[in-house]
Amino acid sequence: MSDCEDYGDSDGYDSPDAYMSQDAGTQDTDDSDPDEGEADYGNVMLSGVEAHGGSKREQYRCLDAEQVLERQREAVRGVTQVLQVTPDDATQLLRAHKWNVNAVNDTWFGDEDAVREKFGLEALESALESTETNGETNGVANGDDDPREVTCAVCYDEFPATEHTHVGCEHNFCATCWSGYLENAVSDGPTVLDLRCPQDGCKRRVPDSMAKMYLREESVLKLDVFKWRSWVDDNPRVKWCTGAGCEVAVLCDDAQVSSSGGRGEGRGVDVHCDCGASFCWSCQEDAHRPVDCDTVRKWLVKNSAESENLNWILANTKPCPACKRPIEKSSGCMHMTCAQCKYDFCWMCSGKWSEHGERTGGYYACNKYSTSKEKEGASEDEKRRLAAKQSIERYTHYYERWAAHGASQTKAAKDLDEMREAKIMRLGDLQNTPVSQLKFVLEAMEQIAECRRVLKWTYGYGYYWMEEDSLRKNFFEYIQGDAESTLELLTEAVEKDLEEFFTEEKSLAEFGDFRGRLTGLTTTVKKYFTTMVTELEAGLPGVGSEVVRAVSLAANPAEEDPPKPRRSARLA
Repeated sequence: MSDCEDYGDSDGYDSPDAYMSQDAGTQDTDDSDPDEGEADYGNVMLSGVEAHGGSKREQYRCLDAEQVLERQREAVRGVTQVLQVTPDDATQLLRAHKWNVNAVNDTWFGDEDAVREKFGLEALESALESTETNGETNGVANGDDDPREVTCAVCYDEFPATEHTHVGCEHNFCATCWSGYLENAVSDGPTVLDLRCPQDGCKRRVPDSMAKMYLREESVLKLDVFKWRSWVDDNPRVKWCTGAGCEVAVLCDDAQVSSSGGRGEGRGVDVHCDCGASFCWSCQEDAHRPVDCDTVRKWLVKNSAESENLNWILANTKPCPACKRPIEKSSGCMHMTCAQCKYDFCWMCSGKWSEHGERTGGYYACNKYSTSKEKEGASEDEKRRLAAKQSIERYTHYYERWAAHGASQTKAAKDLDEMREAKIMRLGDLQNTPVSQLKFVLEAMEQIAECRRVLKWTYGYGYYWMEEDSLRKNFFEYIQGDAESTLELLTEAVEKDLEEFFTEEKSLAEFGDFRGRLTGLTTTVKKYFTTMVTELEAGLPGVGSEVVRAVSLAANPAEEDPPKPRRSARLA
């Protein structure tokens, strides 16, 4: 049984330093008091940023094939009992009404005759007569062993008419023609489920039982697959998982199906399937919270049109800022060290890594985009050229960072798969620890992959929704940079500190210390990103308050130089 569900809620977040202040070796990861200090964003509930957790209000449910069949049978049974029709007719009505039982009942009792005619069901009078035993039906007299001869309307051969040579409309066709007609329909796909009589203009539907009489065994199997998949294909509340080869259906609740909001219309629900796929339920693109579906479409279209022109800028290698030796990024962390000159720098902005920490007052300045200033006295042509250059530079800034985090997300997912398949067993053997007690490692790596995805889409968000030199933009870049620096701590802990336990002899006490630090940092990152995503989806409603204004100006002191605000206990 597949059981992927929406993720739970969180109550604020701790700072990157919070986990460092814990006693060495501690494994206590309980949430701190939400009232302690000055909460930056408040209490939130989130799907798609926390890598694990239970849901207080389920937004979606993943169903395997057996669960899909059971829900389909349940709907068919309900319609069959209420309307007193065959299961085959009930299925046809449900498909036509997108598997909405209430809609079927309302339409049926509104005008039964019209419904029967529209969907090719047997007319009411014929349905009543079919229950009687007297009279002649289907071209065969009661008790008569010699059915009458008729001419096939396709090949013009004569053959004996029976109740299986027509669909109640007296348009008779021979077995060979029926077989060819139905086989071709099956090869055309799911449209066979709504197949009508071959006679031109006849609306009578071919019942499922009759179709199976003339189909080959493999075609019957295909027909059955089309039938059970129709509960997903024709149902607006259900969609297939986008993972390669995955047969899981995702059922979304009614409120989410009709919801929209955020910074643009069409905010979706991020689905995380057990197969490893993460996608947006609404638009079927990769999961993209906090960005709405419309913005994602615009961003992807723009990338496909312009990214080829920027390949020379966004090459797979970059020169070391110190020795100019080409360097290829092979890990998810943005902290690069040149193998030749040992220079430490940031992959995204090529700045000194020592200038990317809190102690230097920088946090993550490389996530900020600043336009160049116009020269005084520039001509109109020069101004137009400058505007065009700034437009390209702005897009390049956001696209490069979007692509960098996307590559890091792919790397993180690959590392996670490698850890699950082989390395986790080896780590358990080396540390003499059961694999069941190493779940914290997988949770940390899952969190890294998910947060890389979130950071990737914050750059699409920033490109379309952050106005230049605005208070909102300053605050957005401040929390975005803080999120990046927080995630880098977790990434380095996994890519560097964890690797030491594979290559060096470490004591159980040292492994216990590492467990406590990694668990605490994972919780910190989860809470931080949970809050950030929720606020971005709401459009940063707190911007304008005195605290946010002070933080924004502190992030851009060129505009004003106010006293630096005290950060909350959770961010200190």
